[in-house]
Amino acid sequence: MNRRLVLAVLAVGLLVGAAGCTALFSGISDEELDREQEYDDLRESDADVAIDIEGGSIISNGEFRAVYDLEDTEELSLYRSNIYSDRALDIHSVRYWHPNGTEMTGSELDIEQSDTSTDVRVPDGNGTLAFSGDAGRKTFTLPAYMEGSYEVTIPEDHRTSNFLFGSVNPSGYDREIVDSHERLTWEDVDSTISLRYYLDRDIPLFIGLVATVVVIGGAGAAYYYRQVKRLRKQREELGLDVELEDDSDDGPPPGMR
Repeated sequence: MNRRLVLAVLAVGLLVGAAGCTALFSGISDEELDREQEYDDLRESDADVAIDIEGGSIISNGEFRAVYDLEDTEELSLYRSNIYSDRALDIHSVRYWHPNGTEMTGSELDIEQSDTSTDVRVPDGNGTLAFSGDAGRKTFTLPAYMEGSYEVTIPEDHRTSNFLFGSVNPSGYDREIVDSHERLTWEDVDSTISLRYYLDRDIPLFIGLVATVVVIGGAGAAYYYRQVKRLRKQREELGLDVELEDDSDDGPPPGMR
């Protein structure tokens, strides 16, 4: 009887575990895949891949929109890498346009998500795929899921040009400012794009902060120096600063002569 009870408990545990795993890797909901999003501006780009980043706030991350002009590519495996492994990229607002312009929403596509990747399969490898996802507050990293020309537009009034606050990888890009937005373009990318950017007004704020620290520090040092001089003068007036004569040349100490 006890053996049957143990087997029954194990069976229930396996069912619960399987249900939990199914819930964990059940994929992205149709509501997320079909969320509204605007991609017309990115579809007008001449680049094979056009990406637009919207900045985040102090308490929330930003977001990016991406449009891929597929060239004989029927499947993209979307992921982000960390030090230890790859993890699936969470996407939403997925759209696909056939070469004739017919539009499909994300729920109409074959999209599967595992713990390491989100696989998107399209019916024609010469169409256009678009999706959105999360970006950092001041950083953006995304692998090159397909090789080709790339165009990345960073948030309004943000820049990457200052070497202390910004960085761009890979190299070999062109930079231009379009309507207060910095736009980076590459003729060919086959590696991860990694950006670090800052608000343009952060530079004068930083310079002002450094200047304030220098002024306060200088004033403190000057005050300390004056206090030391004042105390030394007082000691001299009281006769406390008396230098003892050096008896080192008078021979050995008493008892040893």
